[in-house]
Amino acid sequence: MGDEEYLRQTVGLARASRAAGNHPFGALLVGPQGEVLLTSGNTYGTDRGVGHAETNVAQAAARAYAPEFLARCTLYTSVEPCCMCAGAAYWAGIGAVVYGLTEKRLAEMTGDNPENLTLDLSCHQVFAAGRRPVAVRGPFPALEAEIAADHLDFW
Repeated sequence: MGDEEYLRQTVGLARASRAAGNHPFGALLVGPQGEVLLTSGNTYGTDRGVGHAETNVAQAAARAYAPEFLARCTLYTSVEPCCMCAGAAYWAGIGAVVYGLTEKRLAEMTGDNPENLTLDLSCHQVFAAGRRPVAVRGPFPALEAEIAADHLDFW
């Protein structure tokens, strides 16, 4: 399976998250052999502003796997990780991050919604400030409309 297929799975997780009354975000962790190890949607309903899908996956990954293993894993997420989520992925030791839609594009859709006051800080900047490399791939313009569809009438 390739990046776009995994990203489409995160879109499904985002839709399920929204259907459950949470924000429309989804993330999953893929192991070195291509197996999906962990998944999460957003958990805003119970965690408020810190229940981001990527942070949920990073925390579960840090509890379940050794850093040496996580360095060979990839976090896939429907939308570029915010600085909190990028930090969680970094501290968990995840080696790569792949996202579909940019944080800037998300900010255009959310505006000043108090439930998602995006920070103008790319995950690329967060990872560049670290002391270990995190490979980043994204955005995927071919998936933008599909990902944005769950956000356009949400915020």
